[in-house]
Amino acid sequence: MNDGRLYTIGELARLTGLTVKTIRFYSDRGIVPPTDRSPTGYRRYDADALARLELVRTLRALGLDLPTIRRVVDHEVSLQEIAAAHADALAVQIRLLRLRQAVLTAVARRGSTPEETNLMHRLAKLTEVERRRLVEEFLDSIFGGVGTGQEFGAITRTMTPCLPDDPEPSQVEAWVELAELTSDPTFRAGLRRLAEQHAVERSLHGDGGVRRDFAAMVPDLVAPAVRTGIDPTSPQAGPVVAEVVDRYARASSPDGADVRDRLLRWLEAANDPRRDRYLQLLASINGWHAPDSLAPVFDWLDRALRARASA
Repeated sequence: MNDGRLYTIGELARLTGLTVKTIRFYSDRGIVPPTDRSPTGYRRYDADALARLELVRTLRALGLDLPTIRRVVDHEVSLQEIAAAHADALAVQIRLLRLRQAVLTAVARRGSTPEETNLMHRLAKLTEVERRRLVEEFLDSIFGGVGTGQEFGAITRTMTPCLPDDPEPSQVEAWVELAELTSDPTFRAGLRRLAEQHAVERSLHGDGGVRRDFAAMVPDLVAPAVRTGIDPTSPQAGPVVAEVVDRYARASSPDGADVRDRLLRWLEAANDPRRDRYLQLLASINGWHAPDSLAPVFDWLDRALRARASA
């Protein structure tokens, strides 16, 4: 409420912490016009002008430009509308800053070349629609035309990264690396072979999904031997290897090659370190618990098979 008191520019400066020069600038621009002038021509301001000046100072500190501030103090637009619009704009700026931070962090950590830096920056700037399109194309290259959509629907969902609207720098960096990984043709080819193997198992057994696929059985069969420290080249490993080979022979479709040779080819695709890395990056992006690596199990089985092939 205006109590009738009038303030000089110097008094306003002491009350608001602004300089006399700044207050005079706002006054000349008509943003905080003087209420009156003294007989000698000095500007004087009332309590309403003081409140207006404090609002201007606050809005400037929040990053609003002077034309917008004038529209607010002149009641041409509501403060609520302006605040909402600027909050949205700041959210976009914050996201862009986080993307830049993630790219620069990755560049520093990797020692990236200029070409790699350009690629990372482009991948980080993709929109949500563009990110989804990239992932869909990658997953289609693996599962497209293999089996039925119902068979692989759940698998594709568990392999789909969903970068949150307000990601952490680590999630952005994980997304950039995952996007690079999906463009690797040899990685795609290996996953495609696993998908085709999975489809063959389903078609051979025709059990509507009741029987678990071979890939899910391997850890159960081999992990106990790994945990107990059985040497994969030793005779004690023989029963485990025989069981795995027998399960694989029943699950897979013969192609004229030796069962163990076919199993070694399957292992090569299943034990690709890029597959483990993809799952780790996926967990980071989606905020999931990182899965345990199956590399120890697959490495053990690979050594056991090769030892018996050369015996």
